[in-house]
Order: sequence, then structure tokens, then C-alpha cells
Amino acid sequence: MKKIQLLSLFLLLNVGVFSQAYFKHYKSGETFFKNQEYKSAVEEFTKVIELKSDHDRAFNYRGLSYEGVGDYEKAAFDFKKAAGIKVKIAEYHSNLGKAYYHLKKFDEAIASLTIAIGRDKKLMASYSIKVHAHIALKQFPAAVETGKLAVAKMKSAETYYNLGVAQDSLMHFKEAAYNFSRAKFYDPKMAGAYIGMAYSNMKLNEFKKAIEYADKSLELEPENIHALLVRADVHIANRNPQKAVDDFSIIISFNPEEMKYFMLRGDMYQELGQSQNAIEDYTKVINLKGDDYFVYYQRAKAYEVKGDYKSAIKDYEALRKLSPYDGRAIKLYDEAKKRLYELNKESNNPELTMLDPVSPEEGILAIPKGSLLYVVKGEIKDQSNIAFIKINGKDANFNKDTINPAFELEMNIQDAENLTITVFDIYQNSETWIYKLLETEVNAPIVKLLAPYASDDGTVYLDTDDPTLYVEGNMMDESLIKNIYIEGATASFVLDEKNPKFSATINIMNKDEFTITAEDKYGNKVEKKFIINRENIALLADNPMGKTWVIFIENAKYKTFASLEGPTKDVTMMKSAFAKYKIHNIVHKKNMTKAQLERFFSIELRDLVKSNQVKSLLVWYAGHGKFINETGYWIPTDAKRDDEFTYFNINNLKASMQSYSKFIIHTLVITDACESGPSFYQAMRSTPKDRSCNDWQATKFKSSQVFSSAGYELATDNSQFTKTFANTLNSNPNSCIPIETVVKKVKIAVSKGGTKQKPKFGKIAGLEDENGTFFFIKK
Repeated sequence: MKKIQLLSLFLLLNVGVFSQAYFKHYKSGETFFKNQEYKSAVEEFTKVIELKSDHDRAFNYRGLSYEGVGDYEKAAFDFKKAAGIKVKIAEYHSNLGKAYYHLKKFDEAIASLTIAIGRDKKLMASYSIKVHAHIALKQFPAAVETGKLAVAKMKSAETYYNLGVAQDSLMHFKEAAYNFSRAKFYDPKMAGAYIGMAYSNMKLNEFKKAIEYADKSLELEPENIHALLVRADVHIANRNPQKAVDDFSIIISFNPEEMKYFMLRGDMYQELGQSQNAIEDYTKVINLKGDDYFVYYQRAKAYEVKGDYKSAIKDYEALRKLSPYDGRAIKLYDEAKKRLYELNKESNNPELTMLDPVSPEEGILAIPKGSLLYVVKGEIKDQSNIAFIKINGKDANFNKDTINPAFELEMNIQDAENLTITVFDIYQNSETWIYKLLETEVNAPIVKLLAPYASDDGTVYLDTDDPTLYVEGNMMDESLIKNIYIEGATASFVLDEKNPKFSATINIMNKDEFTITAEDKYGNKVEKKFIINRENIALLADNPMGKTWVIFIENAKYKTFASLEGPTKDVTMMKSAFAKYKIHNIVHKKNMTKAQLERFFSIELRDLVKSNQVKSLLVWYAGHGKFINETGYWIPTDAKRDDEFTYFNINNLKASMQSYSKFIIHTLVITDACESGPSFYQAMRSTPKDRSCNDWQATKFKSSQVFSSAGYELATDNSQFTKTFANTLNSNPNSCIPIETVVKKVKIAVSKGGTKQKPKFGKIAGLEDENGTFFFIKK
């Protein structure tokens, strides 16, 4: 007796442990299912079933989990097991019916859903699926009957909508329209109800109402493909194919890889007589799926309407290969082939387009100077195949099976004065062209960029992170320019103007470079690549001085004056000092003649400042200077020693700068050569007052200032002026330093140096000055 009691206790304990195990897996599976982690849920419910093979809820949950991952075969198996274990639970039969519906086993779906409804007449989802299963089997009366039972049980948007669908399938459009309107009543935002009303009203020839309902559905769901298709059908029924095309185009924008929509739009283009558009849509379908002979048939018809019988015959040949036993395809193919030769017969002469050499004017071909062997290239335009092409009596190379063929021939043109080209087509239509050969220049155009400014190595420094960039420049060439492209975009320029300005706005998002290409009228081409540098973007963001440029004029190698080493060292020293400050661009000009100085300051710098929206400009001159009759001069490299007229008058600099001072807030001219002259100054500041970086007026108000190492004429190779200027910037511990501070330190250093230099600082006479000043802002 005691042994039996112990055995019973052992079995009871084991059952408890067993129950705790599968219950733990069940609860874990429920949690995974609620979190939509269906694969993990399947694993947990499988463990439950392994421990307890008659656990109906575990089978049902695992079925729902399989349904969650789209595996309806396994879902159906589990729902069937659950329904077999607990026959009376309606939910299991309903779930099984839904799985069968997704597997397109519509008879089995109806049987299971009928059981579910019999067990629980309030399972509305079962009615809905059963309606659509009947429709799938074309059992339309049964679908209507099921829909009516659902409405009787519950009046809702869904039940009325399903009944409307069933009646629409039975072609009871008036009743369908009523039920769709009831669905709209219960849910005014149900797009499907409006789509149903649109379709039913179309079938009742109520086109205006149909369009209104279709529009309303699209207001609710703008990307609803069904709504767009129905509206397109309404437009077709109402004989408005163009609007149907518009709707198909919208659908295609949402589904660019779906062939059937291109087919539908192609058919509408055909109805509109727009054969080319139809051909493009049929071609898209062929590219997506090239084995549908009916598409070739439709495109061949479009080619025939267009009169392109050769293309039509190619499609009929493709159609015949895809469907060799289709009698209709064979008949159409044979008919088209017979008509082809006679229909194509024409009496028009061939037309010629010269590709190389180019023809700048009628009757002339431009040949690069000094050419010996040259490959002549062109293109013939003709409705028929070409029989032969001869150039100066020699046969040119071309494809005889191609319409409008390109041709070429390498020939010796050293002693040729004329080029004679004769062409015959297969119908003996012919034409002869005689060209005079003209030797032309062979130099490629030169690209000069104004905005954004490009350094000598082709780097452009941007000051904004905009996705687009405005590019402006000059195209220099001996001849007229034929075309200019910037990163593939056509630039705007005046065609009949020499050395034209050009401009274009290009997209530079995610790009580190852009390319400018140009061709002159003689075919000389240039391709110049520019590197994009975005380092200056951060500089401009918090620089109160705005975009700041430094212009260095370094004159060191003279013809009649002594050459210098100092300017080169000085400019290098200053560049190093400026590297610590927010200078957005440095333009370095070397050994400039008088003509170059005059052109640069009066035209080139003006255009650069304007195009690049420069706000602060520092001009630094290093080289020889002269001070004659109270007037300062910079000495150009081509100046004559005793000819004042060959010097660059600093007053001319001031006059040039007046023309673009309206674009600039701060101007600072520094000349390490000679005194600028009294006429260049408006008021001297013997003791400049200290300026603060916190003085917003000093940074925002205009300033026009000059600082000169005055007191001597010819430059030396050891400038205390420049050395102190650079050291002051290098040793500055503050976030910025005003020019007044630099001036003070330079004056002290120069006076201690024992030189005759007496640096002068003041406003530039004639340029607007609002008592602002020039600050150097540290990076």
C-alpha cells in the first residue's frame, strides 16, 4: 500500500512538471505573437505541441503565426488540426477558411466558412471572406445571398461594401450603387465605397457622378491604383481617352515596372492617333517581358499607322518566331512584307550632314591647318537603303543595311582643294556635294571661371553647402564658340559673340568635381575639370566680415628695374600668416605688366567681386614703387625706368575700385613699395584709435582704408613692414585683430628699425567709408 502511494505521488509530481513546461512555452509563444515575432512564436508553439499534441489553442496560434509570415499551407494544416480537436469552436473554422482563400482553394474556403458562420453567426469576417470566395468561383447569386445575410446581422460599412461588390459582380449595378452609398454613410472615409459608386454609376451611364466619386476616392487615397483604374475606365466609357492616358501615366509613376499599365496606356495612345507614344509604351513592355507576341502585334500595328513598315515587319517577324502557328500572325506578316517594297519606293534625293570636318558655312569644310591624313565622317539621311557613297571618287565605309547610315573614309588631303561627295540610294535617287576646303586655327578654347573663383590648380572654394551651384565665366577663343556644357548642362551664352560670357546652374550634390567642355565652330574642343573644395563653408558661417578675399600682386622680375627676391618671400610669409584666419580665397598675380594691372583692376577683379559676392577685399602689392609729384605709382614689370607714363598710377587703382565698391563693405589696400600719395588719402590717422571685435558697427559699416610703407621709393629685399605685419598676425592670441592694432605694431617696429620708412594709414579718398574697419578673424 505504501509503494502505491509513493508511485501516485511520483506521477502527480511529473504531471505538474510536465504542465509547467508546456505552459511556459505557451505563454512565451503568446508574447512573441503579440510582438509580431512570428518565427519565434512558431518555435514556442511547436514545443507546446510536442509536449501536448491535442493542444488546440497551440495549433491555432501556430497557424496564425504561419499566416503572419505568409506560409498559408502550414497555417491551413494547423487550423485544420485545431478545428479537428475542438470542432465547436467557430474561430478555428473561420481561420481555416481564410487560409484556404489565400491558397485559392475557394470551395474548401466556403465549406469551412459556412461551418464557422453556423457555429457563430456574428463572425462578420467569415461573411466577408465567403462573399469574395463565391465571387472568385463566379457564384455571384451565392455571393449576394451571403452579403445580404451579413447586412442582416450587422449594418456596417464593410457589410454593405461586400454586398455592393457581390451585386456589381452580378451586374445589378443599381443595387450595387445603393449598397456602396450605404457603406459610404457608415464610413465617409472608405475609399473603396467611392470606387464602387464610381464603377456602378459608370455602368449606369452616369459619367459625371462616376467621375465625382472617383475623384473623392483619390482625395482620400491619392495613390489608390484601383481608384485610378476605375477613373480611367470612366473616361474611356465617356469617350475621353486623353484623360484616361493621364490616369494611366499617374499609375505608371507609382508602378514603373508593371507591364499591364504600359499596355493600357499604349492602347489609349493608339486610339488618340499618337502612334509614337504608343510605340514607346509597347517597347517598354517588350523590354520588361520580351516573350509576349501580342505586344509585338500591337506595336507592329502602331508602326503601320505611323507608316514605318520596316519596323512593323521586324515586329511581325518577332511575332512569328514567338507564335509560329498563329494563323493571324502569319497572315499579317505576309501582307506587310508584300507591301513593303512598293510602299517604300520614293523619289527623294539623299541628304548629307557633315560630322567631321565641320561646315562653318555652306559649301565650305574647315580643315585644321597642316593636316595630311584626315578621316572624313558624315551621315546620310534617306528614306531608303543607300547603294554607295563616294568621296573624291573613293568608296566610303558604311553599313548598307542601315537607314540613314553614318560613313567615314581616311584620305590624304594635303594637296586637295575640294571635297566631292556623291551618294546613290537603292532606287537610284542621287545627290552630289562639292565643298571647298578651308584651313582653320587648331587652338582649343580657354576656360576662365569667374564664379565660383578657381585657383590656378583648378580648385573652386565654395562658401555654401547648397545642392546647386551657379557657374559663370568667359570662354576665350580665336573663333566663335559653338557649344558650352557644364557637367552635361547646356550653358547660356551669345553664339555670335567672340570670347563670350557663359553661365549655368548645375547640381553638385554628392559631387567633388565638375567639368566644363566647349567646342568652337571649327571643332576645336576643350574639357576642363574643376575640383570642389567645401572647407570654406564653415568659415563663412560665423565670419562677421563676410566672404573675404586677399589679392596679392607680386612684381619681382623687371625688364629695366632691378629684379627682387623680397616680394616672393613677403607674399609667402603673408600667405602663411593668413592661413590662420578666415580668408575664403587668395588670388595671387605675379609679374604684371601695366596693361595687365589696368585690365585686372578695372575689369577682371570687378567681375570676380561681383560674381562671387565678395564682402571684404584686401589688396597687397609687393614690388617696386615710385613717388613723383605727390603721386604714388606701382612699377609694372614692363615699365621703362625714366618714363612715368609706363608706371601704374595708384589713383587709377582707386578709380577702378570705385566701380565695384558698392558690392564691397570693407576695402583695405596695403602697398609695401612706396607712399601712396596725398590724393589717395582722405584723412590720415597718425594715432589710430583702438577698435574692438565686439563693435558691431566696425564690422557692419563700410570701411575704405590704405596702409603704405611710405617714405622711400624702390623696394628692398628685406621688408621690416611685411615681417612685422606677419608676426603681429601670427602672435595674436585673440579671436580677431583689427587693422588698427596691426598698424600700431608695424609703425613701432619700423621706427625702431632705423629705416627711412614711415608707414602711413588712412581712408581712401573717394571711396565710401562709414567709420567701419577691417578685422582679421581667426579660424
